[in-house]
Amino acid sequence: MDDQTAKQKPTGYEKYINYKWFGLACFLFIAIILLPIPDSMLDVGVEYSMGRTYATGMITQELFGTAATEAEQWQILLARIVTENMTMGALSRERALKRTLKWCKDKNIPATEEHLFEVKNYLNFMTDRQYLALATKARQLMYDELSYEQLKDNQKQEAVTQARHIKVCIALTVFVVTLFLTEGMPLPGVAFCVGLILLIFGVIPKDMMPMSYWSDPCWFIMGSLMFAVAFVKTGVDKRLCLAIFGRLARANPRWITLSLILVIAPAAAFISDHALAAIFLPIGILLYRQSLTKEIPVDPQLAKMLMITICMACNIGGFGAPSGGARNVVMMAYMEDMFGISIGYGQWITYCLPFVLIMMPITWLMINWRFKPAIKDLSPAMAHLREDIKSMGPWNKSQITVLVIFLIVLFGWITDNTLVKAALGFSLGIGGIAVGGAVAYLIAGVVNWKDYQTKVDWGVVWLYAGAIAFGRALFSTGAAYWLARTIVNFLAQFGFGTGLLLCLTGNIITSFLTNLMADGPAAAAVGPITLNMAAIAAPASALIPITGMATACAASMAYLLIIGTPPNAIVYASGYLEAKDYLKVGIPLFIIANIVLMLVVGVYWVSRGFAGYPMW
Repeated sequence: MDDQTAKQKPTGYEKYINYKWFGLACFLFIAIILLPIPDSMLDVGVEYSMGRTYATGMITQELFGTAATEAEQWQILLARIVTENMTMGALSRERALKRTLKWCKDKNIPATEEHLFEVKNYLNFMTDRQYLALATKARQLMYDELSYEQLKDNQKQEAVTQARHIKVCIALTVFVVTLFLTEGMPLPGVAFCVGLILLIFGVIPKDMMPMSYWSDPCWFIMGSLMFAVAFVKTGVDKRLCLAIFGRLARANPRWITLSLILVIAPAAAFISDHALAAIFLPIGILLYRQSLTKEIPVDPQLAKMLMITICMACNIGGFGAPSGGARNVVMMAYMEDMFGISIGYGQWITYCLPFVLIMMPITWLMINWRFKPAIKDLSPAMAHLREDIKSMGPWNKSQITVLVIFLIVLFGWITDNTLVKAALGFSLGIGGIAVGGAVAYLIAGVVNWKDYQTKVDWGVVWLYAGAIAFGRALFSTGAAYWLARTIVNFLAQFGFGTGLLLCLTGNIITSFLTNLMADGPAAAAVGPITLNMAAIAAPASALIPITGMATACAASMAYLLIIGTPPNAIVYASGYLEAKDYLKVGIPLFIIANIVLMLVVGVYWVSRGFAGYPMW
């Protein structure tokens, strides 16, 4: 790492703990922990700890006249499938009949082919009306009738423990957000605090804690930062940069940022936003470094402008097509499971891509308004880049190797769930493919381990690993569900429970949660609530798919925090950004994006309708 890069490392890495802000975060955490458990939190604790048990018992009693503890294995399997479908909001017999062994495994439901066959054979003799009545009764028991007072003493203790875990996660949310906004301690240190707090308060057991820190996105971030090292060491970043920006008539920051948005945002709808951030990170760093002169040896505003442009373009583009992010697939699955509403790939694009197209110029204007670089002309940088490439000569063996491996990895990212899965019988995940590419660079001899050890920002890897553990805790304990339900119930008092105001409610909740946890879990936590509210407000109407697509869009609005999305974390590894830089652009974009979404919903989607469904 050169001296110039060292000067630009994030403030959160260089500073020691600021005891004023750290003390405030600790005070708020302790204050929330000491508060009594609210009734609404205890109610969610009852649902999460004992709801499925009571619903399963009710179903075996209704169908077979026996308690779940005395029922046959296939009968218990049937009850658990009905219960799991009910918790997802899928109340139709058709959806239960489509469940497979893989689905049961994903939901941690023990099943065999023989037992599943008996289940489906039994379901075939039920009518749709009988199944709906059974699922509705189970839902009413779990969410409306089951109360703390009905539980046995040992069950009450489980419910109270679950509610305490929810309260710990809410307190942890305040603690984490406070430290991220104030940078009261080095940010990777916050990530370690997350795990320690969850461990100390018993939210996650010690044997589960290490694995809670790792996931496919964490592997991806690690692999992508290793890619950047290989690109920079061999000079491939210079060749790519010149290929993309070398023909610009005016190479100033405005046109450079516009070019980045025009390339990245539409591509993010079809290629993983993680991948795009990994591709453009070394290009953005190179653009900045090549622009510095003796007269202007440091220009933090230009560095921040370029880095923020990359991650924000990734964030706004992912909503444009189903392949743009897990949030889109989650909501499509919910709509099909719960209501049998299927949205095709092309159909999704026609509804959702206009939002991306509108946000692209808005994002560009916002970034250029919020950052004012001292360097106004990057043409000398381009000229210098041409000279560097000229001195390199033609493509050498190392550069060709780096590019070929990267193209293979990029192909793997794009086809992981199609060609790769068909060939291997399972997908490798974008993280597995990324790390595979990083290992390939070692095997090919273009980098050595010291390159990775000294030039990869491992703090960012741990930072996002901590974010994953935090998000999982919010989701698994029911804290995210409690937050969503509490906000929904509060806003419903002011008439936000019907029509377009219902969409706005879902957008507010989801866009808030997605900055604290991954977009997929955020959509998964809020989706069933808003979709069911839409079904109650306007049954069999276009409000259901409109609410679903709007929720997916809101889950892409991770503009505020470094941990909100992998692209935010990846560009943070550049060393040129502070946590407050995301807020500088993120807060106005967050507000504007919600307004734009409601305009798209209220004007374009409503006027267009949806596949013959009545609007209300």
